[in-house]
Amino acid sequence: MVEYSSEARFQLDLAVPPAALASHLPPGFTPNVATQGAAKDCNLRLVFIDRVAINGPDGKPVGQGSNRLAYLVAPVKDPSGANAQLVIGGITEDPGDAPGPFGVYLLGTTHNMQRTLTNTSESQDWVFAAATGEHLELHIKFMRGVGNKTNPADTKFYSAKMPSFFQISRQEQVLDILRNVTTTPPDRVQSFSLKASGGSYSKLFEGTPKVLSWDNIVWINRSVMLP
Repeated sequence: MVEYSSEARFQLDLAVPPAALASHLPPGFTPNVATQGAAKDCNLRLVFIDRVAINGPDGKPVGQGSNRLAYLVAPVKDPSGANAQLVIGGITEDPGDAPGPFGVYLLGTTHNMQRTLTNTSESQDWVFAAATGEHLELHIKFMRGVGNKTNPADTKFYSAKMPSFFQISRQEQVLDILRNVTTTPPDRVQSFSLKASGGSYSKLFEGTPKVLSWDNIVWINRSVMLP
């Protein structure tokens, strides 16, 4: 056991140029792109994360005890053929989290987050930027709904920089899908803008990123373990 965390997240499922994504995949890893369901055609996820509380196995705060970051993670098959997630980049608020356990996080020179609730309406504004030009920015306003809770499940998260390293994330969450191009639930997104560009991310986001799903993760509880 490494740590526990309680978090709130906003996740965007994206379709980015396969050739650009391939340049970030270590040998032996291949994209695992869903052919149906809510994640259909997604080959990259951009996740904005408010790590509300981070605690060690002894229950005491780890580092700053909380953190804000945005990261890029790709659904993949690992060299054994098992389903996994590959962390290929990220921008973090906490200097102690750069480059982080996966070796790919950049320290944010800008790291702003604002979440505002008014009755059943919510707005979220996230802006992260690094000194080397990487920029991840999301602004969204939506009507809140009732999400679905998942049972705890284990997922391997590999490092794109150190592909032999992985963490096991045991997590449960409440997911509220606000808009999806495949399953077409009632669209509750009222306004939305996304900017993703710069530095090592520039080829991934050439042109306008194709967004496939807008997912509000109301809460997620995670236990992070090493094998």
